[in-house]
Amino acid sequence: MPNNKIQRSLRWFHQFEDLLLATVLLIMLTLAVTDIGMRLITGGSLIWIPPVLQVLVLWLGLLGALLASRSQEHIAIDVISRFVGPLGKKICGVSGSLFAAAVCTVVAYFSIEFIQQSIEYDDIAFAQVPAWPLQIIIPFTFSLMALRFLIHTGGFLLIHNYQPNPALNLEHDGESA
Repeated sequence: MPNNKIQRSLRWFHQFEDLLLATVLLIMLTLAVTDIGMRLITGGSLIWIPPVLQVLVLWLGLLGALLASRSQEHIAIDVISRFVGPLGKKICGVSGSLFAAAVCTVVAYFSIEFIQQSIEYDDIAFAQVPAWPLQIIIPFTFSLMALRFLIHTGGFLLIHNYQPNPALNLEHDGESA
């Protein structure tokens, strides 16, 4: 029973992530088309659209990285695990996930310090909008990625033949064919 609750919660969280990513992309597209249309029709545009688009590119990239880390589709250098047996794959999975979790934790920590300084110095992003609410995505996504990599580490340690994203398990597909 608790497993179903966990799976439901994860499914809800994944849907929320997908919705947030799609919303940011839709807002970006709407603003970009509006900007282009205004430039073509009036020869000018709203001055705040380009800086908002720059911020949304950051948000889109980090939310995309979060989404990629969900199913282990992120950029990874994984040469060794292709040539070792099951124990070697487990060691590679654990060490790679722990390293990624550590890096994400360090980035999250320093990005929180960065935001604290942004608040302290009253940094302005554009048009009297404070910078820190726009930068909050950095510690948010890196903290969640660190947590995800820790969960993947637990999966590699506790589950036999753990595969975070079964669709990427090409060896398994070759055996069943």
